[in-house]
Amino acid sequence: MVPSKRLPYSAIIDRAPLKLPRGVRLVVWPIVNVEVWDIGRPMPRQALPPPTGVTRLPDVPHWAWHEYGMRVGFWRLKAALDRLRITPTLSINARVCIDYPRIAQAARDSGWEFMGHSYDQRPIHLEPNQRATIRKAVKVIREYTGKRPVGWLGPGFTETLDTPEYLAEAGIKYIADWPADDEPCEVKTRKGPLLALPYSIELNDISMMIVQHHPAQEFFTRCMDHFDRLYLESRSRAKIMSIAVHPYISGTPYRIKYFERVLAALKEKPGVVFWTGEQIMKWYAASRRKRG
Repeated sequence: MVPSKRLPYSAIIDRAPLKLPRGVRLVVWPIVNVEVWDIGRPMPRQALPPPTGVTRLPDVPHWAWHEYGMRVGFWRLKAALDRLRITPTLSINARVCIDYPRIAQAARDSGWEFMGHSYDQRPIHLEPNQRATIRKAVKVIREYTGKRPVGWLGPGFTETLDTPEYLAEAGIKYIADWPADDEPCEVKTRKGPLLALPYSIELNDISMMIVQHHPAQEFFTRCMDHFDRLYLESRSRAKIMSIAVHPYISGTPYRIKYFERVLAALKEKPGVVFWTGEQIMKWYAASRRKRG
């Protein structure tokens, strides 16, 4: 089924406004992405063009670039979140629970939500058995945390036309691959709707730093400009602002302060709360029941 059939068009001005709990105007949804980059494959991202323009395997420099994030950057991000008592969603390749148990344990012990991010960092199109890969990822996370993940983000936002069906079959309830709206939207599947949460491509450090090549301070500027507009509009309807970071990008020494400044600035705003994806999903479900 094509996306326009799963998610029929709906103008936001034609919908009844969603309302957050009393005293809340805007929800910030922070997401930390942790991944496994398999040295036997081409690396998912590159910071340097390869000599002669041809990628060679193994690509040790870019494997190590990402590895820095797991060894150092993650702990900077976590310290910033801990200082402000913010609980994020962890978008996690399930294989992290096996290859990087120290990270998985720290997130689990801190009460972070685990959102499925496939088994490892490979486009879902390349999986020989997509359904089995999704089930494997869900199983590994469930066994590690004791809880089935309810959310999913495909590696690099990748999915096929059949992916929503496989996710629904595996017990996934919300997805972050459909950044089509400011509000949660229901995506049709044969097993019932998946909830598409507003996961912004624009407020993602990969987009800003790696794809668009902005200086580090762009992270603070863009996040606050984005917030200012949503906060203005939140006078009349609920607003959700996602912020997605990766340890090997935002966890570097010259970028981390902008992540810290964004969190601190938003924390001081009246009516702003920090929720996980699961909390947003539960609020939406309760709001829908009230509307009948």
